Amino acid sequence: MVSRIDRKQVVDTALRLLNEVGLDGLTLRRIAKELNVQAPALYWHFKNKQELLDEMATEMFRRMAGPVVAGEPGADPYGSTWQETVVSACRAMRSELLGYRDGGKVFSGTRMTDDSAAGPLDSLMVRLMDAGFPLREAARAWWTAYNYTVGLVIEEQSVHPVPGRPDARDPAYDQAERERRLGPDYPLAAQVGAVLFGDIEQSFEAGLRIIVAGIEATLGPDAAG
Repeated sequence: MVSRIDRKQVVDTALRLLNEVGLDGLTLRRIAKELNVQAPALYWHFKNKQELLDEMATEMFRRMAGPVVAGEPGADPYGSTWQETVVSACRAMRSELLGYRDGGKVFSGTRMTDDSAAGPLDSLMVRLMDAGFPLREAARAWWTAYNYTVGLVIEEQSVHPVPGRPDARDPAYDQAERERRLGPDYPLAAQVGAVLFGDIEQSFEAGLRIIVAGIEATLGPDAAG
């Protein structure tokens, strides 16, 4: 007898399998096999893989919404400054996305299937507006920081594809080989590889400082008119 499945079971199974097989290996057929059903059974819930990815991204957001709004563990949930609010939210988002193999790719380019994002976004807008941002500038500030974070995670997971294993580095990003190949003709391009693909944690933090400084200079409450 074929067991009945619901939408949540499909999504939970897909997110679990994502860490095992990655985005490219995640197929409806593979998910159906894991659930012990025929692939057509999944089409009652999702017409295609993109619909499934949309729901997976939405579920990822539901799981990360609390940490992103609250910021880092032990920190003031509102942040003592707007700068801390932005930095803390970006750090929490990166941490949550890194918990899934190809988490950045799944999250990027998908659409929320419900209003899960609305409440957290409202909270972030309130915090920035309380700090003196007009709504338009608050939205642009968060949009910039958000896209920086998601984009960096996509790049980071290309270098370190296994969740929780920063030591597991894709051989394509071997720094010594890159320098050997590029060094003779492109010495500067060879040298910057250590910055681009080396300590990504350090690069992420440096990038956040650049983002915040840019927001301060162009959008913040004290920015020159």
